[in-house]
Amino acid sequence: MTETTATGTTPTPTGQTDQPGKTATRIGWTLSVLMILFLIFDAVPKILKMDFVIEASKGFGITPDTWPVIGTLLLVFTIAYAIPRTSVFGAVLITAHLGGAVCANVLGHSPLVMILFPVFFAVPLWLGLYLRSAALRRLVRVGY
Repeated sequence: MTETTATGTTPTPTGQTDQPGKTATRIGWTLSVLMILFLIFDAVPKILKMDFVIEASKGFGITPDTWPVIGTLLLVFTIAYAIPRTSVFGAVLITAHLGGAVCANVLGHSPLVMILFPVFFAVPLWLGLYLRSAALRRLVRVGY
């Protein structure tokens, strides 16, 4: 049985509160801001159809007209991740986007490091969110 404490936090069945500490929140936001900046710097060249994006996509079978759509979706997902109220939803959408990147790299016969890069990128994305989000901590600890 859980009850709300005087501080407004809800203890989990193990007696721990879901509210992250100041240090965890700062580290979480730092990781999240770094991920957000990287994602913006990834989305904008796709939206603008920059030459290096078009050149890199030739081996993947992705047409140049597709990149602005992919970049716009990534930017929308990133904005959702940046807003605390929609951050979990944004992280799920970004993870789906990264799964598509893994698929494209596999189909393009990229080296293993390039295939796994989106997976390596997803870890700090979720870690930053976990460290800053009481809602995600609650979801992970309770399991539903």
